[in-house]
Amino acid sequence: MSKKQISDLNFRSTIQTIFSRLLILVLNFGLIIFSANIWGSTGKGTISLLIADLTIVVFVTNVFAGSSVSFFASKFSAKRILYYAYGWSAAVGLIIPLILGLFRQQHYLFYLIALSVLSSLLAANINLFVGLRKIRWYNLYTILQLALHALFIFVIVYLLDVMNVEMYFVAQIASVALLFLSSSVQLWRRLPHDARSAKEGVALEMFNYGWKTQLSGFLQFLNNRLSFYFLEFFKGVGSVGIFSVGVAFSEAIWAISRSLAVILYADLVNSNDEQRNVLQTKLSLKVSFILTSVFIVIMLSVPEWFYTVLFGKDFSQTKMIILLLSPGILAIAVSNIIGHYFSATNKLRILNLKSLLGFLFTVPASLYCIPRWGIVGAGVVTSISYCLSSALLIWNFYKFTAFNFSDFMVTKAEVKLVLNKFKKKK
Repeated sequence: MSKKQISDLNFRSTIQTIFSRLLILVLNFGLIIFSANIWGSTGKGTISLLIADLTIVVFVTNVFAGSSVSFFASKFSAKRILYYAYGWSAAVGLIIPLILGLFRQQHYLFYLIALSVLSSLLAANINLFVGLRKIRWYNLYTILQLALHALFIFVIVYLLDVMNVEMYFVAQIASVALLFLSSSVQLWRRLPHDARSAKEGVALEMFNYGWKTQLSGFLQFLNNRLSFYFLEFFKGVGSVGIFSVGVAFSEAIWAISRSLAVILYADLVNSNDEQRNVLQTKLSLKVSFILTSVFIVIMLSVPEWFYTVLFGKDFSQTKMIILLLSPGILAIAVSNIIGHYFSATNKLRILNLKSLLGFLFTVPASLYCIPRWGIVGAGVVTSISYCLSSALLIWNFYKFTAFNFSDFMVTKAEVKLVLNKFKKKK
């Protein structure tokens, strides 16, 4: 890459976002360690299943409150966009949990509804920060979601001495509600009146873009989380808790690729230069591949006994789960970047096909493998699903741009340029 190509990336925002994701990673692990030690594999399984249900709801609310907000922020009135996002979030956040309750017994329905509505409202605000290229505020609120959650759990458990697993959800509701209020005040005080609000068809365009984007994400979520439901059905909630810790460790490595993807997406939705967009995507892809590989090696180098000491004797299989998932984790880290390129350039069909391929493999493979091999079967199926879906996305990206091995390898010139940028910042 030339100096110009590297300069094209917003260096400061990229570094800030990567560091914020690393901080999020630390906070998230703190919550995982705490919940595993306090509530054991059964409690951790309960938390993981409710969060999985919440994610299903959020995929529907994000038709308006997700990437649609970011994508149309520079095209339509930000106020009009938020009106639609808020109304959709409130309605869907109430209705979808009730529908889920018809198919699967919900022991914590109130908490699921409260989290669904509040998380979606907050997501609309945070995604508007991305669309307005306020990456600093996006990073701050993303960090604060976990930081306040951890703080409230500490207060409830250690100061109020309440140990029920429900307190995990009470603390999460309190943190999300507080952040939604503060981000709303910050946004609405600064949003000017925009004549573009008179344009008709805003809701329809948001819906058309949003459902296509969320369909891909939802199918990918099923690839990631169907194993939880199959494990609960065939092996019990405790097995979900054990598997979820290994999954959390592995997926935490995606912090790097997600950081780069957010920066890339914010730049691409504001650019019409296709050649520049491809070059930016390749550079982000390279950084994601290299750093993800490094983190996988580090996690696999940690001795098995360390995970048992950290989480408790129920979680002795954690390193094995990380090993089984690692090929798929690396594949997803690369395809995350390419996926955001297709999303930012409104080429959504391939994202849906990619996720559909993984889903069509996951369902029959899980039904065969999980009853026979339990957690091991879940790990193998999940990793293969990741690799298959990612391969389709990568192949489509390189259909219209030249493939080079240098896209995945760092050069001396690039290292030197990055070091020089750090020196200038200092």
